[in-house]
Amino acid sequence: MHERSSVADLAGSLRSELNRYSPGEKLPSSRALVERFRASPVTVSRAIAQLAAEGLVVTRPGSGAFRAQPRAAAGPAGDTSWQEVSLSGDGGPEAVPRSVDASGVLATLAAPATGVVEFNGGYLHSSLQPERALAAALARAGRRPGAWGRPPTDGLTELRAWFAHEIGPALTAADVLITAGGQSALATALRALAPPGAPVLVESPTYPGMLAVARATGLRPVPVPADTDGVRPDLLADAFRATGARVFVCQPLFQNPTGAVLARARRAEAVRIAREAGAFIVEDDFARRLVHDDAGPLPPPLAADDPDGVVVHVCSLTKVTSPSLRVGALAARGPVLERLRAIQVVDSFFVPRPIQEAALELVGTPTWSRHLRSLSTELRTRRTALTAALRSELPALAVPHIPAGGGSLWVGLPGTGAGADESAMVSAALRAGVAIAPGRPYFCAEPPAPHVRLSYAAAAGTAEITEGVRRLRTAWEDALDAPEATLGG
Repeated sequence: MHERSSVADLAGSLRSELNRYSPGEKLPSSRALVERFRASPVTVSRAIAQLAAEGLVVTRPGSGAFRAQPRAAAGPAGDTSWQEVSLSGDGGPEAVPRSVDASGVLATLAAPATGVVEFNGGYLHSSLQPERALAAALARAGRRPGAWGRPPTDGLTELRAWFAHEIGPALTAADVLITAGGQSALATALRALAPPGAPVLVESPTYPGMLAVARATGLRPVPVPADTDGVRPDLLADAFRATGARVFVCQPLFQNPTGAVLARARRAEAVRIAREAGAFIVEDDFARRLVHDDAGPLPPPLAADDPDGVVVHVCSLTKVTSPSLRVGALAARGPVLERLRAIQVVDSFFVPRPIQEAALELVGTPTWSRHLRSLSTELRTRRTALTAALRSELPALAVPHIPAGGGSLWVGLPGTGAGADESAMVSAALRAGVAIAPGRPYFCAEPPAPHVRLSYAAAAGTAEITEGVRRLRTAWEDALDAPEATLGG
């Protein structure tokens, strides 16, 4: 049999063979399974553990694995229709809707089927992740004295100090809270800064996960248009006056999805406008370590020069390492820090200490800087490959801005039928074997034009990027030929 390195594949094969064994009968030994499936002992062990977790087999140390007794028949299905009434109840005229559309988030988290080019992913491809360094850091962290004990609720002092140094010299460890990734930090910040039902200003377009967090918190996202230089200060000031909002969420560096960097002249202006409105800026600095090697010097975070505590800073290590290293930071000054701390403690108590220790181990070694340099080069190479392929194969698509950081391109589709164009293109692309993200979830109001987002960080490499764009050209042609197609106007 061919090499079977996938735990899921091996578990599926064993699951399909279980009927050959009577309840209580012993399965072949791990050694026999290793030889038969040409899999590693670790893969076999994990596959057996998966079946045990499903209740299909029982393992006995020193004896092996045995087929489990059949499960009792499930009882009659209950009647859950009452929940529709309960969940749809508005709780009165002042209540805000409690339903949340997570489709935009799920689109970047869902793993495509085998053979599908992943242009819709929100994280680095495994080939770009520092997996060996992460494994070594976690192993060292697990051996640290006290590594499995309860950490300080604010986070390890050394890790908070590291984040403070990265954000700017004006901050100290006392200004930082360790969070379970950037998404958790955003949720904490929004809950701390605005009451349910309040408006929150957001860039348009913006990250769907932030819109989902805002709506789950009971807030009303209000769009503020941005261009290739970031949010427009004149429209930001107008939005504060018109809505009375006390929070503005932005990504000043390599904004998702546009890749825009907030222009130098607009940075101080945005902080001044928020300060005059008595409002906070939540700065989501998610992409600073996803900079490309042709970017030039980066502007410091807005929080680095903010003596009045207008900016609440959010950042994390997740995007630049692995989806599973969910370690981030919230930084703030003044009374708001205590509110952030209280909400974080109530929600999660603390981030597990072994994960914090592993993060410290990772960023404290020379491997960390080597990873950042290598990633910077690789991302620029992949961005260049995607841009060149689009220009060659799909010149009708518009790429208004080529970012020098982040991991994706924001691509405009010709025509004006936003919903129809996007849905036709996304569906045709998937049929052609490439997954792309529709642009509609990035807008909290009606989009001005149809878009898609193409991730080059999630792809396997330049060869796959080139192949993905070739498939996109096929999808484009199929979508144009479809009945009632609106692509191209």
